[in-house]
Amino acid sequence: MNVLLSVAFVICWSSGFIGAKLGAGSADAVTILMWRFLPLALVLGAFAVVRARAAWRGLTARDLLRQCVIGALSQSGYLLTVYYAIQLGVSSGTTALIDGTQPLVAGALAGPLLRQYVSGRQWLGLCLGVAGVLVVTSADAAAARGVSLWAYAVPFLGMLSLVAATFLESRARGTVAPSVAMTIHCGTSAVVFTVLAAASGAAAPPAETSFWMAVGWLVLLATFGGYGLYWLVLRRSGVLRVNTLMFLMAPVTAVWGAVMFGEPFGPQTAAGLAVALMAVAVVRGRAGESAGESAGESAGDPAADPVGGPTAGATGGGNSGDVPARRADNGTRV
Repeated sequence: MNVLLSVAFVICWSSGFIGAKLGAGSADAVTILMWRFLPLALVLGAFAVVRARAAWRGLTARDLLRQCVIGALSQSGYLLTVYYAIQLGVSSGTTALIDGTQPLVAGALAGPLLRQYVSGRQWLGLCLGVAGVLVVTSADAAAARGVSLWAYAVPFLGMLSLVAATFLESRARGTVAPSVAMTIHCGTSAVVFTVLAAASGAAAPPAETSFWMAVGWLVLLATFGGYGLYWLVLRRSGVLRVNTLMFLMAPVTAVWGAVMFGEPFGPQTAAGLAVALMAVAVVRGRAGESAGESAGESAGDPAADPVGGPTAGATGGGNSGDVPARRADNGTRV
């Protein structure tokens, strides 16, 4: 059962990047994102009023503001760059791989920003991860036609936005229930994308069936499927297992994009993905040994788990609302 749940989780999470590609051909990025989050925010808001009032007790204005900023960074800023990069022609697999370097970058920045110990092994993993990204990106750029080189910097900006959200969340003194954080983040994103879409004259959804198929794909598979399975796998297998599965998103998305959209996937792309996975193995090596001892104790409370893993409520990946911000793999939550 755990294996089947893990497979379903990886597929649903990766579907966010594929859904963004599906919608790119029918509408602007802000239009897709607006109609992805507006109905979702209304549903979550209604649920909070009817069934989850207790979880909101004790929430201060400062907590609310902090969660709004985290949501704006980890959902709005991150997803806008992901969707925009794919709309510019960057392949979904390359975008997913760049997103996958977030834990490595967060782990490296934990030293200078949080004064936490960062080992030479982690720096080696970061260098390997960056090398893998460069290999895949160069292969993608060589095979793509009509895609500007600067377009490949767009998903990097989104990844850095997600890193910023992760560090901001780590400095929060109190804890916010995951359901509350998700509702605030989705509500913030709904407002941001509605304002952007209205300001750019792109609020009206197209009449094309493909647009609503893409929106339904993103809400059902990416949000409810990916995010829901994340918590289920977390409870059953622990945060170490979940964090390891997160690094399978790039190769799965690359293969999926190649089959479904004919995106480039040659020997160079495969080599770059292999290097990126090797970087994960290097970073996770010793961390995994110590994490395995405590994973069972903290599996039910990811916010308290010291091992790098998604933080409740924030988002990353192509699945905003479903992609919690991660923590660094240095034994400290960031």
